[in-house]
Amino acid sequence: MTKHELILCIVNTGFSETVMDAAKDKGARGGTVLHARGTANKEAEEFFHITVQPDKEIVMILVPTKIKDDVLHAIYQSAGLKTDGQGIAFSLPVDHVVGLSSDTDIEKIVNSIDKQEKQAKKTTAQEKAVQGSVEETPNDRATPPDAPSPAADDGK
Repeated sequence: MTKHELILCIVNTGFSETVMDAAKDKGARGGTVLHARGTANKEAEEFFHITVQPDKEIVMILVPTKIKDDVLHAIYQSAGLKTDGQGIAFSLPVDHVVGLSSDTDIEKIVNSIDKQEKQAKKTTAQEKAVQGSVEETPNDRATPPDAPSPAADDGK
């Protein structure tokens, strides 16, 4: 099994930022965008029930294998064939990589993202629990500091 995968996503021009935002939300650190021109024919357009725009962008994203599936799924949701981006995405295994931070640094980043996601889920669950158990009544509202307390008012 390889440590890295190269995700390639081909989208209509103008949608590479959408792809990168989705990928970064799942832990990708960056990518490279190439401008390209599609060559699909009428039969392909009819088969896929789409109109092919000739101007394309190819987004290349190198990711740890551990997050590849999450990144691909996020890209599909934000820029897949059923969106205006009309994108397709696939991955290829990468045997060797040079010029990146160490694998330890990449693992730290992935682990940090995992911890942040878990903490966000825990916080959301706690907030829902608090909201469900607390109902504010008029007596629960804070009395302004300069207002007399209800006990001090003896009706005079």
